[in-house]
Amino acid sequence: MGPLHGVKVIEFAALGPCPMAAMILADLGAEVVRIERKPAPGAKPASDLFDPKIDILNRSRRVVTLDLKKPEGLAAAKQLVAGADILVEGYRPGVMERIGLGPDTCLEANPRLVYGRMTGWGQTGPLAQAAGHDINYLSLSGALHAIGEPGGKPVVPLNLVADCGGGAMLLVVGVLAALTEARTSGQGQVVDAAMTDGSALLMTMMYTLKAMGQWTQQRGSNLLDGGAHFYDTYRCADGKYISIGPIEPQFYALFLQKTGLGDPDFSQQWDRARWPELKARLAAHLETRPRDQWCALLEGTDACVAPVLDMDEAPEHPHNRARGTFIEVGGVTQPAPAPRFSRSIPAQPRPPVAGVTGDDVLADWGFTPDDINRLRTAGAV
Repeated sequence: MGPLHGVKVIEFAALGPCPMAAMILADLGAEVVRIERKPAPGAKPASDLFDPKIDILNRSRRVVTLDLKKPEGLAAAKQLVAGADILVEGYRPGVMERIGLGPDTCLEANPRLVYGRMTGWGQTGPLAQAAGHDINYLSLSGALHAIGEPGGKPVVPLNLVADCGGGAMLLVVGVLAALTEARTSGQGQVVDAAMTDGSALLMTMMYTLKAMGQWTQQRGSNLLDGGAHFYDTYRCADGKYISIGPIEPQFYALFLQKTGLGDPDFSQQWDRARWPELKARLAAHLETRPRDQWCALLEGTDACVAPVLDMDEAPEHPHNRARGTFIEVGGVTQPAPAPRFSRSIPAQPRPPVAGVTGDDVLADWGFTPDDINRLRTAGAV
């Protein structure tokens, strides 16, 4: 049932990294219940920005919609929180306090609760109350400046770095670390996960290289940013691309041998002054064959080459198929849960739910039929 089987999580519906973190916890076996705030008349819940029937980020958990402006709805939310191990929320600082579900209130009701807070700028600091998105948090960490072509503008790496890596993943790490500590100490705590902090943490290697004098501020001129001719993507004869990364000398030598690059100039792998020239010559050479021909020659060897696949191709690649890297849930192709476990194997994810009443959630979490009827009579659920 997954390594987190038995862990109970309350998720307050939000956008971006918070639902992704909740999805990961659910993928790993936790019981996750998402509380939707009852929207204003004519408005949609925040989580309905995407089609709720196919929004992969909302898989494997149940939903209950509560009117938190009604005393009965707020009391129901507190009762759910009192039975949880972890709470995750992604509102601006102070919103949960204004609702009446801030950390002090929730920890008073449940002293062992791990209270995970996901924001862009963090709970404190001059920008804490400002709006923003992944691209803004990424900018502040120094990461966005480092990504792009020489002489070009910074390139947006989707929302993989701040939202997904520095946000969702660090929130998961934080709440699981705090849960481990709570099981020893008997005390919960607040986890302040900020995407600016997380994005900066992901830049640790680059800051190390900079401190060693091996990283310049010029985009596209460094080892890992596409500056090196042996660490980049290249267009092939059919317009498709391959990625190459033979950094180690023995891998680089194998790459040169298999691609037929016997020119002695290419032996000067670490002569940075020659990288632009060697890149241009390598690009011309690799554009002489289609992508799949290069892959037939190089993929699976120590030459460190892989095809650049699109989102239709990736699920069909033999390696991904062999590992089950992608699965189909409810007719929707999507990434499978990760990482893998040898013993406590997570169950197959469930499709996102849509249009459910939430009565089953409340009943499973200790609400009696009379409790549920009172909530419905009050219009709180």
